[in-house]
Amino acid sequence: MTLNLTVDEVLTTTRSVRKRLDLDKPVPREVLMECLEIALQAPTGSNAQGWQWVFVEDAEKKKALADIYRANATPYLDLPKPEYGDVRDERMEFVSDSARYLNEHFHEVPVLMIPCLEGRPDNAPAGMTASFWGSLLPAVWSFMLALRSRGLGSAWTTLHLIGDGEKQAAELLGIPFDKYSQGGLFPIAYTKGTDFKPAKRLPAEQLTHWDTW
Repeated sequence: MTLNLTVDEVLTTTRSVRKRLDLDKPVPREVLMECLEIALQAPTGSNAQGWQWVFVEDAEKKKALADIYRANATPYLDLPKPEYGDVRDERMEFVSDSARYLNEHFHEVPVLMIPCLEGRPDNAPAGMTASFWGSLLPAVWSFMLALRSRGLGSAWTTLHLIGDGEKQAAELLGIPFDKYSQGGLFPIAYTKGTDFKPAKRLPAEQLTHWDTW
């Protein structure tokens, strides 16, 4: 099923979906591959296309990945939440509650995905790090947009990468840790309803600079 959404609607309503992930509805591999074919059209530095995509459907491996994630997420979610004094505070409690829900149910999601990129930018200067991740992140976002257009959702999580988590995930899935970096851990499922709306954001004028800061 492809939703009848305009480009602007897809761009402004692709949310981090956690509590509205349908944990019971299977996700066909062919749908994931359609989304991935779209994602692979994203720009990549020097046209290297050094990405690899690991999808996990096996229940035991999903549970093991969820445990790795949970070891970092649980203490993080217990930390005091920042207060910004603006529109961001209005959703903070909801976002925190949503993140806790995902933490508890991560292993129940139909499919997990880890995008990988060849190389390791450890201790690299800022310019090299930006260039490195710039060869993966556009494709991952395109993948999430393609999911949205087909009635699926996801959330970009990175907490499993803290400490030894990335290495543990690599060992679990056979990812060559010394050759590939992981860009996140993505729960993937159909969404409960497709009526997502634009989020409240800071106004563009408040974030914009012309010719000087």
